[in-house]
Amino acid sequence: MVADNHSFLASDIKKPTKVGFLLLDHFTMIALASAIEPLRMANQLAAEELYSWSLISENGQSITASDGLNLTPDYSIQNAIEFDLIVVVGGLNITRTFTSKQVSWLTKLARQGVRLGGICTGAYALAYAGLLNNYHCSVHWECMTALQEAFPKVKCNNQLFSIDGDRLTSSGGTAPMDMFLNMIARQHGAKLSNAISDMFICERIRNESDQQRMPLRQFNQAGVCTPKLVDVIELMENNLEEPIELDEMATFVDVSRRQIERMFHKHLDCSPSRYYLRLRLERARKLLKQSSMSIVEISMACGFISTPHFSRCYRKHIGVSPRDERKMAWTAGNISAPAGIIVETSDLHGGTEPLQGEGVYMAHAKEALNNAHAEPSYGSVAM
Repeated sequence: MVADNHSFLASDIKKPTKVGFLLLDHFTMIALASAIEPLRMANQLAAEELYSWSLISENGQSITASDGLNLTPDYSIQNAIEFDLIVVVGGLNITRTFTSKQVSWLTKLARQGVRLGGICTGAYALAYAGLLNNYHCSVHWECMTALQEAFPKVKCNNQLFSIDGDRLTSSGGTAPMDMFLNMIARQHGAKLSNAISDMFICERIRNESDQQRMPLRQFNQAGVCTPKLVDVIELMENNLEEPIELDEMATFVDVSRRQIERMFHKHLDCSPSRYYLRLRLERARKLLKQSSMSIVEISMACGFISTPHFSRCYRKHIGVSPRDERKMAWTAGNISAPAGIIVETSDLHGGTEPLQGEGVYMAHAKEALNNAHAEPSYGSVAM
C-alpha cells in the first residue's frame, strides 16, 4: 500500500501524501486543527498539492468534538480509500471512546503496512491494539499514567511528540503542529517547514527533545519558584510508587531538610509531606477513572502501605471513597467496563475487511489550494 519508512520521510516524494484522521468521540478540535493546518499551508506555500487529508469515523456519520461541535467525516472505516498515514485523534475519556471495530481496523492497517499515528490521547487506542509495543510514544500528560500502567511494553515518554519508524504520536494542544512541521521538514525540507511556522506566527518549531509542560510547572508561571523546589517536586513525581524520605530528597538536591520545608510553605502554602500525598492521590484518581486496576493494585502503585490507609487518605482529602469514585466514573453514561470495549479475537484476525480503494475522493486539499491562489504567500517557497 505504501513505500518503506525511509521513502515516506524522504525529501524526493513525487506524489501527495494522503493523510486520514480517524476521529474518536469527543476528540479535541485544537489537536485536529494543529495537525491539518500545516498540511494546508504546505500546499499553499509550495503552490502544489503536497498533502491531502480526509476525516474518518467508524460509521461515516457526524461525530462530536470535545467542544460540542459536530464534524461530518468523508469516510467510514469500511469505505475509506488508501492512505499513507492514518492518525487517531483522541480527546476526552479516551479509555472509553474507541471501539472494537476501530481497533480491528487499525490492526488490519498495520498488517498492510500503513503508517499510524495518534494525537492528543489517540495513542492510547493504538497502544490498546498492541500497535505501539516497543515504540517510543508521546501522549497528553493527563493520559500518561493510565497508558504506562496498562501497556508496559510501550516506551511512553514526556516528549511533545515522537516519530519512531512508522509510528507518529504527539501530545495535545498545539503539539501536533510541531510533529507535522518536523514531518514536512523531513519530506520537503526545512525551508518550507520554517515558512509555514512564520505564517502561523509560531515562535519556533519544537522538536522531539522538547518536553510537555507538566502540572509541577504551573505554579511557577510567574517565575516565583526556586529551581531547587522544582527539583524536589520532580523527585516526588518520579517516586510515587515507592515514596522517598524528605532527608533523602534533601541529599539529592543538595539543600537541607529545613530549607525544603521553608520553600514549600513559602511557595505552595503546605508542607512537603502534604504536597507529596496530594501527588499520590492525584495519580490514584487518574487510575481509578482511567484504568481497570483493582483498588488494592492502585494503592500499591501510589505508595500506600495498605488499602485501608489508602481509602482513609482518599476519603479525607478527596471527599469520597475510592470505591465510590470509581463507581461514579464508570457508571456515567451507562459505561460498565474500562475502555468501554471488548476486543474479540475474531475482530483482530478475520471478519469484514475494510473496502480499501472505494468511495469518492474528497478534494479538500485541492479546494483549499484553489482558494489560496490570491494569497500573497501563494507559491512563495520554491520547491
